[in-house]
Amino acid sequence: MNYRAIAHPIGHLLLLIAFLMLIPAGVDGFFGNPDWIVFLKSFVIVGGIGALTTTAFYGEAPLYRFRDAVIFVNAAWLVFSLAGAMPLYESSLNISFTDAFFEAASGLTTTGSTVLTGLDNLPPGILLWRSLLQWIGGIGVVALGIWLLPGLRVAGSQLFAIESSENTTKPYGRVSPFVIRLLSLYAGLTLACTFSYMAVGMSPFNAINHAFTTVSTGGFSTSDMSFGQFSGIGAYWVAIIFMLASSVPFLYLIRTMEQRNLAFDPQILALLIVCFVGSFAVFLAERFIVHDTPFHMFTLATFNVVSVISTTGYAANDYLKFGPLVVCIFFILTFFGGCSGSTSGGFKMFRLTILSNYILGLSRRIVRPHRIISTRYRGEPVSSPILEGVLVFAVLYTATFSLFAGIYAAAGLDLETALSASITALANVGPGVGNTIGPSGTFQTLPDPVKWMLAFQMILGRLEILVGLLIFTPDFWLDK
Repeated sequence: MNYRAIAHPIGHLLLLIAFLMLIPAGVDGFFGNPDWIVFLKSFVIVGGIGALTTTAFYGEAPLYRFRDAVIFVNAAWLVFSLAGAMPLYESSLNISFTDAFFEAASGLTTTGSTVLTGLDNLPPGILLWRSLLQWIGGIGVVALGIWLLPGLRVAGSQLFAIESSENTTKPYGRVSPFVIRLLSLYAGLTLACTFSYMAVGMSPFNAINHAFTTVSTGGFSTSDMSFGQFSGIGAYWVAIIFMLASSVPFLYLIRTMEQRNLAFDPQILALLIVCFVGSFAVFLAERFIVHDTPFHMFTLATFNVVSVISTTGYAANDYLKFGPLVVCIFFILTFFGGCSGSTSGGFKMFRLTILSNYILGLSRRIVRPHRIISTRYRGEPVSSPILEGVLVFAVLYTATFSLFAGIYAAAGLDLETALSASITALANVGPGVGNTIGPSGTFQTLPDPVKWMLAFQMILGRLEILVGLLIFTPDFWLDK
């Protein structure tokens, strides 16, 4: 194992995390909140560890192997969750380290589940730090690591492919030009979202925080009411537009902005269809319960559906109060997710499209056994490795969801909460269903062992399951 190949980039990224801590420190200092000292101390500690690690493993660019890349990705999410938890634990929140780690892991994985209450009265630095964690996690600390390490070359593209699920590992020949375009797009979306929120009446502080958590499809808010704190309907449509934009493959957006002629991606069409059908179904279900104007009801229904499918996790209202049918719809939508190569989590529309085409082909072969039918995507046959990967992921996704749900049920959670907690963590959605962890609840009352398991499951979901599970297989550690 090449320890320098793993530790050196982690040291660089710890320095990045440390310097980002100066932003909430400055905000708290400006507003006279004493937590600025906590962020400053965390900056010194995390920055010191990052500087020492970088110096200790300094040298020529090391040769990377696939095993080094996998260990780096896993270690990065764990280390950065610990670093992100430090100011939360030491702050005036007065929470346990378990809660601090859960909140940080939920932020970095853009899950959006929270253990905090009274958000409306929290110090501005804490609120901004939570939003920054999601913004960092949205683009992926691994992608930032590649940008900081131009010497990675081939291994760099492998690292980015592991993090973002992007199948085109070298779309621009080298990693650096692609990452620069990626970061420019991400920053541009964030700025556009911020100004759009301000244009519809949000305060600058709220606009910045919600832009960070909208573009990252993270879902942390500055109020216990989440998006319900905003009365203007414009804010909801701004959020809908940018949640959808952030759920589309970033490579597709980049090439569209470069005015390249691209065939329409079927997974984008699938995303739009599922969002429309889900929104219309929720709207019809609520139509007989809620007495409101149709457009306002449709807006809230669309907002909540897009929020869940994009794995953002905002809530406009407690939609679980509208009956078992609505609860069932949102529970099913939790499994979907956005497109591959976006900031969204979940099963991903790319896999759902291929899987549905494969199942359709099987059904047609049952009717006509001698007919040769291949699974296609964009009109081209899907290669066997990709098809096998989708099928294996589907099995692992189902098995992981079921296993963790069983563990949570054995730990004392009721069946509804156990099932919901498992899928919302695995898909990085945020709120679940039920009275405890629904859109109007928090994860605060869950037992500490369950919180640690949920945090681990969030990271596992962010790493597309297989990358996280590889390190537990004996063959992975055998020298070749």
